[in-house]
Amino acid sequence: MIINGFFSRLPLKPASKINKIANYSRKVKSLMNTIKPIRSALISVYHKDHVDEIARKLNALGVTIYSTGGTYDFIRSLGIEAITVESLTSYPSIFGGRVKTLHPKVFGGILFRREEEEDLKQAAEFDIPPIDLVIVDLYPFEATVASGAEEEDIIEKIDIGGISLIRAAAKNYNDVIIVPSAAQYKDLIKLLDEKNGSSDLNDRYYFAAQAFNVSSHYDSAIFNYFNRKTDIKAFKQSLGKSEILRYGENPHQEGVFYGDLAEIFDQLHGKAISYNNLVDLEAALALIREFTEPTFVIIKHTNACGVASRPTLKQAWLDALAGDPISAFGGVVITNKIVDMETAGEVNKLFFEIIIAPEYENNALELLKSKKNRIILQIKPVDFQAKQFKSVLNGVIEQLKDTHTETVSDLQNVTDIHPDEQQVNDLLFANIIVKHLKSNAIVLAKNGQLLGAGCGMTSRVDALKHAISKAAEFGLDLNNAVMASDAFFPFADSVELAHKQGVTAVIQPGGSVRDEDSVNYCNQNGIAMVFTGYRHFKH
Repeated sequence: MIINGFFSRLPLKPASKINKIANYSRKVKSLMNTIKPIRSALISVYHKDHVDEIARKLNALGVTIYSTGGTYDFIRSLGIEAITVESLTSYPSIFGGRVKTLHPKVFGGILFRREEEEDLKQAAEFDIPPIDLVIVDLYPFEATVASGAEEEDIIEKIDIGGISLIRAAAKNYNDVIIVPSAAQYKDLIKLLDEKNGSSDLNDRYYFAAQAFNVSSHYDSAIFNYFNRKTDIKAFKQSLGKSEILRYGENPHQEGVFYGDLAEIFDQLHGKAISYNNLVDLEAALALIREFTEPTFVIIKHTNACGVASRPTLKQAWLDALAGDPISAFGGVVITNKIVDMETAGEVNKLFFEIIIAPEYENNALELLKSKKNRIILQIKPVDFQAKQFKSVLNGVIEQLKDTHTETVSDLQNVTDIHPDEQQVNDLLFANIIVKHLKSNAIVLAKNGQLLGAGCGMTSRVDALKHAISKAAEFGLDLNNAVMASDAFFPFADSVELAHKQGVTAVIQPGGSVRDEDSVNYCNQNGIAMVFTGYRHFKH
């Protein structure tokens, strides 16, 4: 009874907990069985930064190092023993260095399976030593293309041996570690320090995944270079850098930016840029690039709610803000000129998320920094790619960006009255803005200032009504204003409504089967109308 009582008081664990502990133990034991020491390494890299640290650590661990060409010379200059690949293969580097590592003794040493008896026999028969670690840094193909080099030089920067080594070592991740680029050097150094020259299967799998990321990116860059002349319809885009965002469009959505924002601007102040910020930045940059005069643009949810071009930047800001000071709250503001102290003093009165400019006077920058979270960006000279992409359904659609901006030569006078010089300037100004608004879109403008805009509407006349209401809300006079439409008017109703508000000139693409209705109304009421022949839908 005493013994039974003793056991009855033991804190027995539920079966589910016992099973979890047993499963965990099996996983640990299984992982321990995959631990393999690094006894030999092949190093063949283009960039030598941090290779000295790696080579010294491998040497201290007693690892046999094989190497090629300049990498071999670099390692030997450190006082570290290494074996040339030529000594291993009994073949020299040939064809101007195009063939160095492409040999069974190299690829056999990487690819043979250490647990396969037949592989082990063949490795012994052909005297193929195992290679446990491969470190590669590919020829800089993309950098060579970006430099404007001649095609002959670009072709020579297509790495053959390196990319083959990466794929071979990654395929045999069960036995081999692959370090596919300089970006992974720190990960390798950490592994060597923490695991004393050994790795487990999880380590090798991680490096293999990185390897295929590097190789697929490299191949995509080469394909896209060649496809400039062939125009094969295949979607292959690869962006090597990524940044995890706080969230996506809404807090419950995950978000990641793929690309390098540092190529476009320097962030001088403020919190991290969000998903929605990036979308607004795209819209802001696309619009401001259309102007050469001192101009301010205010963006809210990708649409312009304030635009003005003026002789001075301060006045451009004041008039842009006057277009819709309510919508401007919490928006994105951008200018194409240096922000001076006087302008900054006015801009600083508004709460906004982001300001972008090509430069800031020192005292103006310090003033704008007074808000802790305000994002301040300095734009760099940059050319954006000509194509744009969007994921839809189970695929991607691609198109050339809408880069056409109408000039005076595009304007076709279709009414008895032609626009005067001031009206032409305002028509072109309004047409630039409407091009960058979500369809259906209407812009009302005068004297280089956005007076009212309607966008994202399901009917064109509703877009006009919204634009009119905005101008009225902020006391902006529409007499002698102009109207721009992103697409043709299917009926004369929009022209009639605009005329009643004081609009005296209209710009539109034309192309409706009922264009004559709008033209006739203009002729009957003394309104100038021009066609451009270019529609600017934006969805």
